[in-house]
Amino acid sequence: MPIAPASALPEVTASDQALRRYLHGLPGVDPVGLEARAASLGTRSIKTTAKAYAIDLAISMIDLTTLEGADTPGKVRSLAAKAVRPDPTDRTTPATAAVCVYPDMVATAKAGLQGSGVKVASVATAFPAGRAALGVKLADTRDAVAAGADEIDMVIDRGAFLAGGYLKVYEEIRAVKEAAGSARLKVIFETGELSTYDNIRRASWLGMLAGADFIKTSTGKVAVNATPANTLLMLEAVRDFRRQTGVQVGVKPAGGIRTTKDAIKFLVLVNETAGPDWLDPHWFRFGASSLLNDLLMQRQKLATGRYSGPDYVTVD
Repeated sequence: MPIAPASALPEVTASDQALRRYLHGLPGVDPVGLEARAASLGTRSIKTTAKAYAIDLAISMIDLTTLEGADTPGKVRSLAAKAVRPDPTDRTTPATAAVCVYPDMVATAKAGLQGSGVKVASVATAFPAGRAALGVKLADTRDAVAAGADEIDMVIDRGAFLAGGYLKVYEEIRAVKEAAGSARLKVIFETGELSTYDNIRRASWLGMLAGADFIKTSTGKVAVNATPANTLLMLEAVRDFRRQTGVQVGVKPAGGIRTTKDAIKFLVLVNETAGPDWLDPHWFRFGASSLLNDLLMQRQKLATGRYSGPDYVTVD
């Protein structure tokens, strides 16, 4: 796959006016139709064998996350151990995709994950609000990468986006991508603050044009985070972007996905919208903390026919 989306449509980003014209020329979103399709796909049932596969796939797609002011090195080490071996009693349980932490905890996470293949993702760019000068955001990114981050989860300047400053947002994403070097870049839109589905579609295309490796719904720090409808819209965007440019971009819904039932609904959305190419941890992630425990409980029930007691899973 090509890795420089901006080169695919250079005329679109040549000026603020050109970028505005392009983004506002995207097809409008039918909110009723979008929500109805998301709801319809969410009602699909799957067989027991498919459910077992879906649970293991969902586990392997989790960015196991702790983003609290009270995070300690001990908590991050425990989270890293859980990411590598989610169920110590069952070695067939897959590892998660990544552990996601603040930049100052990257080195601790990296040490705990050494040799496991589990990635270290770090939020950056003055997460979650993104209210900082560009120089501060770039330093935040470089610090995380220097400490060992494999992936950077950045937040866009929602104020600039909502004010119509699309080129400013584009250039900031490009600058962060350069600062991230070889680390994969996930671009967080905070969809709950973008007000309309049309804005979510525009933000998705803006992020992809700027070189995002992933587009991500939310920080998990606002009232409305990942929903089936906003994730469906973003999945349509990555599908259409690949058709137009040949570049594949991942999707990461984050915040509010807590149960196995939720996770399976999202996997159905992926399969039916973007297609099976995205049913892989390289292209789809869940940003979550409590989801893993429910997946483990459901996994054990499928294997044994019963739920374990409350001590079966760790409480993060």
